[in-house]
Amino acid sequence: MKRICVFAGSSVGNDPVFIKKTEDLGESLAAKDIELVYGGAKSGLMGVLADQVLNSGGKVTGIMPSHLFEKEIVHPNLTEMIEVGTMHERKAKMSELADGFIALPGGFGTFEELFETVSWAQIGLHSKPLALYNIAEYYAPLVQLIEHAIKAGFVPEDNRELFIDSNNPSSLLNEMERKK
Repeated sequence: MKRICVFAGSSVGNDPVFIKKTEDLGESLAAKDIELVYGGAKSGLMGVLADQVLNSGGKVTGIMPSHLFEKEIVHPNLTEMIEVGTMHERKAKMSELADGFIALPGGFGTFEELFETVSWAQIGLHSKPLALYNIAEYYAPLVQLIEHAIKAGFVPEDNRELFIDSNNPSSLLNEMERKK
């Protein structure tokens, strides 16, 4: 894997473990020479991750729509910043560049990116690995909801395999590599 797209919050959350574990992922990406592709902001877990990858000697590509340059604080030190016209173009470019996807804790934007990506995998638009970086069991309720949807017959049982679920960055990256 050469590039991984990470969906992450523009906030750092309430528990310092979110920052620490995000930094661990950044170190692991740089150590494996995997370039980070992400939304391009310097705020929240997005910024924490980009800073750690850069501080660890890695490469970071940010992708941001023009209209967010005013609302979001653009990270000034990225290896590359790609400006696009719309959110749809942002997600398409992230998907085009990435060999896999990781969802860190985040809010509605992170959820939307995660579900669009898994929906695309479900209908065969891509076969790239998708992982939940389950820091402090953040995604446990989502995993329970997915299992509930499978049990209720709304999600095929084999679709559970579309997600890798781990709270260890090295294990998560190794599993993604195996699924590639």
